[in-house]
Amino acid sequence: MTVRVALVRGPMYDHLYGLIAECGVDVEVVVHEDHPTLNRRVAEILSAHEKLDLISTHGKYAPSQAQWLRPLDDMVDEQTIGGLAPLAVDLCRTEGKLWCLPRLIDVRVMWVRRDRVDFVPDTWSQLVEQNTVFGFPGRESGLFGTFFELVIGAGGQLFDDHGQPTIDSPEAVAAVDLLRELAARAPVDLVEWHYDDVDRALLDGRIDAAAAWPGAWGLISRSQLADRLVPHPYPAGPVRRVSYSGCHAWAIPRTATDVDGALALLHLLCGERAHVRDAAGGNICANVAALAAVQPTSALDEQRLAVTRQTIEEAMITYPPLTHFPEIEDAGWQAIRDALRDATSASGALQRVQAVAKAALLREREAGGR
Repeated sequence: MTVRVALVRGPMYDHLYGLIAECGVDVEVVVHEDHPTLNRRVAEILSAHEKLDLISTHGKYAPSQAQWLRPLDDMVDEQTIGGLAPLAVDLCRTEGKLWCLPRLIDVRVMWVRRDRVDFVPDTWSQLVEQNTVFGFPGRESGLFGTFFELVIGAGGQLFDDHGQPTIDSPEAVAAVDLLRELAARAPVDLVEWHYDDVDRALLDGRIDAAAAWPGAWGLISRSQLADRLVPHPYPAGPVRRVSYSGCHAWAIPRTATDVDGALALLHLLCGERAHVRDAAGGNICANVAALAAVQPTSALDEQRLAVTRQTIEEAMITYPPLTHFPEIEDAGWQAIRDALRDATSASGALQRVQAVAKAALLREREAGGR
């Protein structure tokens, strides 16, 4: 049989896929797209009950895909799971079931042009006050994630302890207003930027500082600006320092017909050799031994790894597992981007998101009661 796969695309992911040919089965790449497009295509395919054997996913998206996924607890060998960081495995588990296996741990750190910024800001308020041109994604999950960081860092919540949305709050209004201020001093096309566009803007000299995922290290280290860029902990909010985080992961859908082939590929991609390759590309791989074996190639690389590991230990935050999270995230970034474009106020944007979140969670409760 042919194993049909859906893969996330991008410079921090594509370096791994050369290993796929070594799994010993025929593989057809059905989807190879950025993560938002990947999610939409996977939902279309699986809701139509069409075959996919293995998919790229993320710990925050797996709960919304659980209706289509096979729990992996009794499918994956204990040695493979035992080699992965427990924190990463926990982020892939919902209501006691392991819906996916982690590939890498993603946290953002700040990269700063030291030839342009005399004093590296330690807080968001310092960053605003010294007029640093800071780049961030202006759309999709990157924008909503940056908003999430600002809200939590200010002591707010997007959902209360009972799972009710609290998105229209003073902390959230302040977060949107801060993003608007940062966007106003950045290049006008920021509202169209994805993650990779932020990295390019930093390396092209269009901005002074930016949040970057570990996978950006390859581009940074090869850049002509490598000697002028330095990593720092993410700016702290009034209450705490946080970094929007999570785990890219692998999952096996219920429509898989070549389960043995899918498992062979899954074990290959979650094995130490694959994680070594991911770590060599700059990612913080989930395999403990592979990550421990990473040797810094320079003083800058050593500093990068130290800041990233500190961020994972002290500042990592992620969303609560919600079946309708993608719907809430989509409504969130679109409303916030409207505010960045001055098409609505911060309060108006958040009222829209709050209404979508309440409706989505109501449907989730009603579905659970049937």
